[in-house]
Amino acid sequence: MAAGPSEQHDDELFDQFLADNGHETTPVRWERSYNKLQCPDCGALHDEAATDCSVCGWDPAT
Repeated sequence: MAAGPSEQHDDELFDQFLADNGHETTPVRWERSYNKLQCPDCGALHDEAATDCSVCGWDPAT
């Protein structure tokens, strides 16, 4: 039986499809503003210990 394509290969193909169609494929992370974390969705500032945005609910893990 032939082996199917690897999951990593599938992810690369899907990322390439999205990039070719104008979508961003890099993970979105916190931005920095001086010594604070800044939410990339709403711009709210948080302490460096923040795990999600308390204003809009954005979570870097999703």
